[in-house]
Parts: sequence; C-alpha cells; structure tokens
Amino acid sequence: MFEYFLGEFALAEGKQGGQLYTPRSIVELLVNMLEPYQGRVFDPCCGSGGMFVQSEKFVEEHQGRISDISIYGQESNQTTWRLAKMNLAIRGIDSSQVKWNNEGSFLNDAHQDLKADFIIANPPFNVSDWSGEQLRGDARWQYGALTSKTSGEGDIRKRLITDGNLIDCIVNLPAKLFLNTQIPAALWFMNRNRAGMDIGGHMGTTGGANDVRANNHLLPRHPRPHEILFIDARNLGHLINRRTRELSHDDIQKIADTYHAWRTADPSPSVGARCTRPDDAVDATGADAILPYGDVRGFCASVPISRVAELDYVLTPGRYAGLPDEEDDFNFPERFAALKAEFEAQLQEEEALNRAIVESLARVKV
Repeated sequence: MFEYFLGEFALAEGKQGGQLYTPRSIVELLVNMLEPYQGRVFDPCCGSGGMFVQSEKFVEEHQGRISDISIYGQESNQTTWRLAKMNLAIRGIDSSQVKWNNEGSFLNDAHQDLKADFIIANPPFNVSDWSGEQLRGDARWQYGALTSKTSGEGDIRKRLITDGNLIDCIVNLPAKLFLNTQIPAALWFMNRNRAGMDIGGHMGTTGGANDVRANNHLLPRHPRPHEILFIDARNLGHLINRRTRELSHDDIQKIADTYHAWRTADPSPSVGARCTRPDDAVDATGADAILPYGDVRGFCASVPISRVAELDYVLTPGRYAGLPDEEDDFNFPERFAALKAEFEAQLQEEEALNRAIVESLARVKV
C-alpha cells in the first residue's frame, strides 16, 4: 500500500517526483537482471528505498533467504531519506545502514570502507553542478570525469572498455519511463568479473540519464570477456497515461532472460535464435531452463570489443542490433492472379457501361 501511494505521489509530482522515486518496472528490471540472491546491496543515492525493497522481493520470490542479503544506502534529501526509512520499516527490512547527510555520496561518502557485492543506483538527472572539480583525484573517477569545464564522453567510454574491460551490457529503454524526463535512458551493466579477477564485481547503470551498478564475487569466470551485449528495448512497454510508459512483466522477463542466456557458457548459435527463457522450458530438476543465446535483429546483439573499437566505442544498442526483420508473407503469384482477375472484371464492367451509354445516346432525338 505504501509503495502504491508513493508511486501515485511521484506521478502527481511529475519531474519533482523523479527525485525520490524510480518507477517500479525499471527497478524490477534491474533486480531481475542482476539477481542479488546474497551479499551486500548498495545504493549511493537511494531515494525512497525502492531498489532495496525490490531486491528483497526478488529473494523471497525465488525461495531465497532474506538474511542472505544486507542493504547499505545514502540519501542527501532528509525528507526523502525519512520516506526510505519508513518504506523499509513497514516491511521489516533493517535500515540501520541507510545513511543521510546533505552533501551526498559524492562529497561525503558514508560507506567508504564498504565492499559491496551489488551496487544499484538511479542517480539524479541533468545535474550540472555536482562538484566534479573537487573530485578529480577521487578513485571512483579513475577512468575520467565530466565537469562543467571538460568534455570527453568518448574518452571515458574507451577507457572503461580498454583499460577496465568493465562494460557487460547496455540496454536502451523506451521513452517516457521516467517521471522527470521523457527522453529514453539506457541501463549500463558493469562487471568487474569480466577480467577474471578474484574480487570481480558486477555493475549496472542507467546511462544518458541514469546509473546502476552491481558486483558479485560469487560469479564464475565470465564466459564472454571480449564481447558486450547490446539490447534495444525501445519498442517495448505500454502507456499508462499520456506522459508515462511502463514495462510489462513479459517485457522485463524478455530482457532479463536475454541477458541470463548470454551469460551462460554456451557459444552463440546462429543469428535469429530465440533469446528468451519460456515458462514451459524446464530442466531435469524442474527449474527454468535457459535457452541458448542468439542475436535477434532489432533487439539484441553480442558484439566483439574489436567491433566496438572500430565504431569509435559508440555504445548505442541500436547501432549494433540494427532494424528488425520485417515478416514478409507476400505471395506474388497469388496476389498477381487476384489483381489480374479484379482488373479483368473492371474491364468487362467498363465495356458494359460503354455499351449502355452508346445505346442511351442513340435514343436521344435532336
């Protein structure tokens, strides 16, 4: 009930509501892709705590143990922080590590010594004065930082790939999903386990407008360390009102299952294979089976890093997934025969009309 009213309040507030609330379908998608079964979950700009609530729901729905995960968060708006504490308290979730200070996690990180297993966040949109000049030497920006006096997004993308090999997956979202902007955003998933490090991590971020990260040292060695998965989900979702779109459960499942299939060790089959994990596909134990991954034009593509380098490290999924194949059920001989018969019938009708006109004119007395 609290979550429902929180969502309705955020919808009514519009752009201001986006500062405290990440839409449920986006949070659900992030959590379903990251699968935080156990470990420490951190949100450095936690708003009203939706990421934490959905993480615990995920564990419960998959017969996990709530005690296997612990949450850590930080919020700079005191009113929003109080909403988060209330949101967690009514669900019996320990919020002792959800901290508040008015500087925010950039300038006053309340969890400097935390080694998180999953970092999931939706940072504020379009904030130009975020004190970037004061953070130029901060280790969190080892691959570069954008400030009001610098540019260089391309250089940062390149270093994230060439120096860190961190980019795991990019998901382009439909427009109108967020309350405080109608532009399409992208989810970025970063994984420190790609390089095969023992302390590997998994990170996911909403790019362009948002940011989500995660890391999981329990993951096996990454099966595709030299590829990046691009998912173009711009055509998914449905409008719930004139200004707001929402992803359905099937949409979320389609995207998450594609990522999980890609993360398996099986090599990619031919282009056009299905990317989904249907409910009726089960293994010998009765659990959901993951079908082998395959590129689907217009939706998903697994791209070698060498190809990304050729395109100057552009990370736009549509550039790699391409346009969907149009279903062509046009039968030319059948259609030609139908048109020919229609045309012949029209010629016969024209001939009859011409005869009738001539006969009528012949009866006219001048």
